[in-house]
Amino acid sequence: MTDPVKPLAVSLGDPAGVGPEIIAAAWSRRAELGLPPFVVIGGAMIMGRASAEGIQCTEGPDGTCQPGQPDAASARIALQSLELAIAGAIAGEFSGVVTAPVAKSAIAEVCPGFIGQTELLADMCNLDRQSSVMMLAGPSLKAVPLTVHCALSDVPGLITQDLIVHRTRIVARALLTDFGITAPRIAIAGLNPHAGEDGRMGREEMEVIAPAIARLRTEGIDATGPHPADTLFAPHKRSTYDAAIAMYHDQALVPLKALDFDEGVNITLGLPIVRTSPDHGTAFDIAGNGIARADAMIAAIRMAGAVAARRANG
Repeated sequence: MTDPVKPLAVSLGDPAGVGPEIIAAAWSRRAELGLPPFVVIGGAMIMGRASAEGIQCTEGPDGTCQPGQPDAASARIALQSLELAIAGAIAGEFSGVVTAPVAKSAIAEVCPGFIGQTELLADMCNLDRQSSVMMLAGPSLKAVPLTVHCALSDVPGLITQDLIVHRTRIVARALLTDFGITAPRIAIAGLNPHAGEDGRMGREEMEVIAPAIARLRTEGIDATGPHPADTLFAPHKRSTYDAAIAMYHDQALVPLKALDFDEGVNITLGLPIVRTSPDHGTAFDIAGNGIARADAMIAAIRMAGAVAARRANG
């Protein structure tokens, strides 16, 4: 007799944002769409106000936050729900975690040192943050920013051969184990316009990125580049790779959101637990108006369930 499938844990996100309503919308369509089982961590009162009749919630943070009006209380609820969801997945109570959007700056005000959910996941899983890799995945594209939550002016100094090699190894392994791609192809973007144009527009491609790609290829990883970023995401190029590694945040997220905004999923690679999130923000400006689309939350729940099942069967 097989053990029943453990549910996914869904964190509330900032309850003043669209998180509760897109979770409620996903819950209302779970049978119709064949979504994997999930429970919401805390927030029974909040989810009740979001019209999620009968939604399954665990004990945990709750409150009376108003849609579109974030404050310190809503930030604390978001953080507590997130921490409980992650801890439950680490303990084996849940098959994975799906995180609704949070306001990073608001949480940082009540929890100094908070950078983002990806970094918190690494910390709670006792991993160094370089081993926690953000991938944005949609129907048209899988993209990974090599550097994430930092100023653009800091990016050139943060890019190293070791970082490129380390993170690309994690991406290659995840494409195999989490996505079932048996021979992953990874395209690595350049940093500068025209990928540096042989040093005329910057030397990072020649001195850092190309040598890292050469190292990866000696390990048997099918990595190519450095590719000019302005052509890497064109339709005819996307068919030549399974995932693209960009040098900085917007270089990866702009094409993903242009192509797959309503179905984009943020999945964290390299963790011992499964974690996904809709690839959009809290949308405080439309929260509570009943117009937020749940497509990305549904996609995040579906992807988390599929990855969890693949890991369990692999």
